Amino acid sequence: MAWVLKMDEVIESGLVHDFDASLSGIGQELGAGAYSMSDVLALPIFKQEDSSLPPEDEPKHPPFQYVMCAATSPAVKLHDETLTYLNQGQSYEIRMLDNRKAGDIPEINGKLVKSIIRVVFHDRRLQYTEHQQLEGWKWNRPGDRLLDLDIPMSVGVIDIKTNPSQLNAVEFLWDPTKCTSAFIQVHCISTEFTPRKHGGEKGVPFRIQVDTFKQTENGDYTDHLHSASCQIKVFKPKGADRKQKTDREKMEKRTAHEKEKYQPSYDTTVLTECSPWPDTPTTFVNNSPTPAPTFTSAQHSTYSVPDSNSSSPNHQGDGIPQGSGDQLHPSATIQETQQWLLKHRFSTYTRLFSNFSGADLLKLTREDLVQICGPADGIRLYNALKSRSVRPRLTIYVCQEPSRSLQLDRQDAGSGDSSNGAIYVYHAIYLEEMAASEVTRKLALAFNIPLHQINQVYRQGPTGIHILVSDQMVQNFPDESCFLFTTIKAENEGFHIILK
Repeated sequence: MAWVLKMDEVIESGLVHDFDASLSGIGQELGAGAYSMSDVLALPIFKQEDSSLPPEDEPKHPPFQYVMCAATSPAVKLHDETLTYLNQGQSYEIRMLDNRKAGDIPEINGKLVKSIIRVVFHDRRLQYTEHQQLEGWKWNRPGDRLLDLDIPMSVGVIDIKTNPSQLNAVEFLWDPTKCTSAFIQVHCISTEFTPRKHGGEKGVPFRIQVDTFKQTENGDYTDHLHSASCQIKVFKPKGADRKQKTDREKMEKRTAHEKEKYQPSYDTTVLTECSPWPDTPTTFVNNSPTPAPTFTSAQHSTYSVPDSNSSSPNHQGDGIPQGSGDQLHPSATIQETQQWLLKHRFSTYTRLFSNFSGADLLKLTREDLVQICGPADGIRLYNALKSRSVRPRLTIYVCQEPSRSLQLDRQDAGSGDSSNGAIYVYHAIYLEEMAASEVTRKLALAFNIPLHQINQVYRQGPTGIHILVSDQMVQNFPDESCFLFTTIKAENEGFHIILK
């Protein structure tokens, strides 16, 4: 016998009233700034549901929530991402909230988790040149950091670490069962990365991103749990308050009809879920035998963070040969396909494609991926699957100069390259950026030299003089030039590289 629930019976039974009351209670609790979200009983929806869908296809409940105590701008359209204005150097609280339901991730009960907070570029254009942008900022602001943690004001954070080569990131441990607040200070302002044209332009937006990890059996905090971020703009002191006031006054002058197209301003900013940052342990791969620098701390750190030149999504895997780790092959297993998705920042869809092999994923058309993942991620996934090697802007060939004893052996042998062809083996250096820093980084990768030990790169000029390699010099290198390079000890523990 089928049971039919009529709408008038629902209203008479008071279910609708109870549902409205539940929503009202939840709104009051969130408005009071509660540190945890109440579990909401899922009520039936009055429409035909497809009961054949497995419960695994339901949206995943985020285990954590991060709330920054700074008001959002009222001048943001309804379907756009929120924008928050911050003052340079001012401390802003980020509340680290445990949002798990009963039984979620029980393995972290009674244990600490690790979070890494970063300030990164929002614009894709700047992400391509992130390393050069940050190096330029570092040159103009020696000794400063882009992001700091206000330790005296922070609550519940443990084992705080910073890396001298990662000026835009801080990490710490915290207990999800306790009230935890991290107070951050952003020292870079948005206009520092904007070209000055006709008296100045609007500042570029940044992102505040939080990535959280749990501890593995080996004791490393490398098992990714959750990531979320928000869009910000940073102004000189008091500038954010003036900008917020200006936006509010502009909105007050608009008509009621125009106001409906904009979001209201909220007192706090809730960070929205996103993919983990590419240089996190889940996605960053480093094949170089040179160990990456670790976060400095009085205690030994088990987590390793790559150099800042690898922190951009577009520079991840520079040490991986093109076509080996970057290209998904049809023969890839389900596990290998999952690893490929993680490496290319598609962790949000690993569950959706949990049963797909490489061949299955490659069969999907562009339209299929757009329909499954949405326009932005669908097109990005399609381009990643069909990726081709990007033609470098400049190619040079470099060989390490053999020692004098080896040269004498070659002369005694009597005939050039045929006597010992292994001596003069050249490496092809492909430059995506015509910059001296790119030459230094690619030399370090090609010859397994610790990047932090290279002080300067010189080119040997007339009469044997040493000329500092600059961006302008690199831009004037003829394509497919050949160089011999040698190293000389510097006064400190590093050394110089001489190109001949």
